[in-house]
Amino acid sequence: MKIADIEFGKYPIFLAPMEDVTDEAFRLLCKRYGADMVYTEFVSSDALIRDVNSTLRKLNIYDAERPVAIQIYGNEVEPMVEAAKRVELARPDILDINFGCPVKKVARKGCGAGMLQNIPKLLEITKAVVNAVNVPVTVKTRLGWDENSKCIVELAEALQDCGIAALTVHGRTRAQMYTGEADWTLIGEIKNNPRMHIPIIGNGDVTTPERAKECFDKYGVDAVMIGRASFGQPWIFRNVKHYLETGEQAPAFTFGEYMDILRGQVRDSVAWLGERPGILHVRRHLAATPLLKGLPDFRPLRIEMLRAEKLDTLLEILDRIEEKYGVTPSAE
Repeated sequence: MKIADIEFGKYPIFLAPMEDVTDEAFRLLCKRYGADMVYTEFVSSDALIRDVNSTLRKLNIYDAERPVAIQIYGNEVEPMVEAAKRVELARPDILDINFGCPVKKVARKGCGAGMLQNIPKLLEITKAVVNAVNVPVTVKTRLGWDENSKCIVELAEALQDCGIAALTVHGRTRAQMYTGEADWTLIGEIKNNPRMHIPIIGNGDVTTPERAKECFDKYGVDAVMIGRASFGQPWIFRNVKHYLETGEQAPAFTFGEYMDILRGQVRDSVAWLGERPGILHVRRHLAATPLLKGLPDFRPLRIEMLRAEKLDTLLEILDRIEEKYGVTPSAE
């Protein structure tokens, strides 16, 4: 599969763009474990052109994570075009437009998935951004605003006509947020539309190697994107890639090796963001990791782990967890 001139091979697995998650440290970690492409946190076009420091920092990308996409969002043509031009200077491999974020603070402003309520403006922005930059432009969106307005099959054709290089579809409406099950049937319909010739990337509820394979086989997508299932298990990309290539489960690491990965993630987060922000940032991964789920009498240590505010304290707690539960539980 190719996006523009970027070759990804037969079964590409991408790390989804996620706010407060896909910073440099996490992207590099997922890349290390097999992610074929990674995406930045989404970048506000308005904040970018106002030179907001926290937004400018999101443009930091590194050769070790390539191919990498920078994602932008907004609801007006001129700021989006100006933001796209600034993003191009950061030299991403791909510029992605976010028409899918469902959170209220974004969608209620008509940004992200909020643009699904104004399709003419959505298409106007897309075409203007494509024409303003030389980097390949892609789009990530949802099935529609709600159950009664699933417009994605027709919208996909219109976006292709705007000149985008690939389309990612999350199999939920904005109204669903992240509840219920992702519906891949319309994603498959887009891919099987004979008028579509750009790559179609599927997203939503890909949590196991078996599910990833089913999405390729049943719906014919060109790539699969993994989001929340990467929390606390960046090795999911290794597991999925191994299964797709061999039909067998990847050999499990030892419990200590898994713990080393988590300790490394903690250290990297602190190195990038500072001690307290880095620990706060990594807590969601520690809370979500399947490695620690189901351990007997784990609750007291879990509380300690998620309350720790110093790096040394948190690492000492992780050492105690490894010492107490030094077995090899399922971490698939």
